Amino acid sequence: MASKALKTTSLSEMKDKYIGKTGTYEREEYEYKLRMDVLGKMIKTARQERHLTQEELGKLIGVQKAQISKLESSANSATIDTIIKVFKALKAEIHFNVKMEDNFVKLA
Repeated sequence: MASKALKTTSLSEMKDKYIGKTGTYEREEYEYKLRMDVLGKMIKTARQERHLTQEELGKLIGVQKAQISKLESSANSATIDTIIKVFKALKAEIHFNVKMEDNFVKLA
């Protein structure tokens, strides 16, 4: 009895098929939300590693506990200024990479 060969599919191919090709609105929106979700999880992890409550972190940067909760659940409503303040308060480095047309600019 012959065995069937399994077809392997990369994650990128699956995203192309089910979310949309790179560059489409759907794919860009998905990738953006994914990055913001990861950023929120990074904030929460760093806060917990420093043994701070959401309220304590909020006081350090001048926002309410609810704002920290929103950041940790999804950072997509946060301003860059707020995100920078959070990471400074957590004594964590943050780097932004900005791609403009064909040039790559790294902001530290």
